[in-house]
Amino acid sequence: MAKTTTRGSGSGPGTRRTMTAAARAAAKRAERGHREPGPAATDEEVPGRPEAPAAGRTVLVEAAEEDGWEDPPEPSPESFGEDPPQGEDKPGPGSATRRGPLRRLNAVLCVLLAAGLAAVGVLGWHHREDVRADQARVQAVTAARQAAPVVLSYDYRHLDRDFAAARARLTGHFRDTYQKTTTTVVGPTARKYHGVVKATVAQPAGGSPAVSVVSSSADRAVILLFVNQVTTSTQVSGSRVDLNRVRMTMARTADGWKVSAVDAL
Repeated sequence: MAKTTTRGSGSGPGTRRTMTAAARAAAKRAERGHREPGPAATDEEVPGRPEAPAAGRTVLVEAAEEDGWEDPPEPSPESFGEDPPQGEDKPGPGSATRRGPLRRLNAVLCVLLAAGLAAVGVLGWHHREDVRADQARVQAVTAARQAAPVVLSYDYRHLDRDFAAARARLTGHFRDTYQKTTTTVVGPTARKYHGVVKATVAQPAGGSPAVSVVSSSADRAVILLFVNQVTTSTQVSGSRVDLNRVRMTMARTADGWKVSAVDAL
């Protein structure tokens, strides 16, 4: 009977020693031509016979030479046909392929969004400018209607007052030109001939003043006015009526709309 060596019960090193001792005994019986047990043998447990290992995977262990047996090495997972541990899942090439079109789509959407916001900003700016231009048109027409009678009228009896009132409605280079002309030409002539000029904006019966807008922006407007001037002096018998068309350029200043040019047409 085979000699068994045990170190303990249950699974662990003792169980491995029992299995190797059984394998050693089987190898010796095979060498001596040991015959298979007869029919009388049963599956009942025989005293001293090592417990057969549980059914499962078969591990082939070669017998060592007599008196030189050592525990076989611990079986590796490969010997049981186990799959080696798998590494972490990594995205395959298809993932990058799917992400590419998505990124391009996001980029296109961002560009379209930026373009839309820019267009909205431009439209908003144009709308504000249009509103400002409409407001400027109304303000410039009103200022021109009020300025024309003052700038184009004078009375030799109070020239300084009339010219000062006119200059208050002028701006820029035209203000300097007006002062020079009235001081050197208009003033002396009016005093000499007792000249009086009264200007009014023409207004048809029951209608609006004869004023129209030639062009306008938020800070500048060109206004066309139909002005009637009645002149009296010692050089004229009675009074003379002149029907004039006047183009008046208006400019926005910190003090409101002022006349920056006057041209008789």
